[in-house]
Amino acid sequence: MENLEVWMRGPIAGIPDLLQPVAHTLLQVAEDVSTYTDQLSPQQLWTRPCGNASIGFHLQHISGVIDRMFTYAENKPLTDEQFDYLHREGKENVDISPASLVENLHEQIKQSLQKLTLIDPDTLTEQRFLGRKRIPTTLIGLLFHAAEHAQRHVGQLLVTVRCLQ
Repeated sequence: MENLEVWMRGPIAGIPDLLQPVAHTLLQVAEDVSTYTDQLSPQQLWTRPCGNASIGFHLQHISGVIDRMFTYAENKPLTDEQFDYLHREGKENVDISPASLVENLHEQIKQSLQKLTLIDPDTLTEQRFLGRKRIPTTLIGLLFHAAEHAQRHVGQLLVTVRCLQ
């Protein structure tokens, strides 16, 4: 079963059925990021081969997007701390290790999975708003976007890793 992608391993306990794809995707992101970055050196973290975004940016951005989308899903505005994090995404910081960014991402995913267990499936089509412009969307739209956007950046991270090898 470990060789199977997360979605093929069955339901995640405690997650409502309609949110299983979100949970599976977030868990796949965690596994893929660990696999692709396990041999990464601190010097490679901020390298931008072929003009690609750095691996450090992708790791920070994936965590940040998940955090922001789940905040909007809770019908809350972003905090000053979240805006500060957003502005720091991708800025080279030699004091940050690849392992610490991966650990932060895993913690963000763990918190998000806990939040998924609390969601009433009957509320998934309720209106929510995205960003300061308050773009109308739905609860499920925000949750799905958190997962698919994270997975999109894992793909970009993989390309950058391969360019560095």
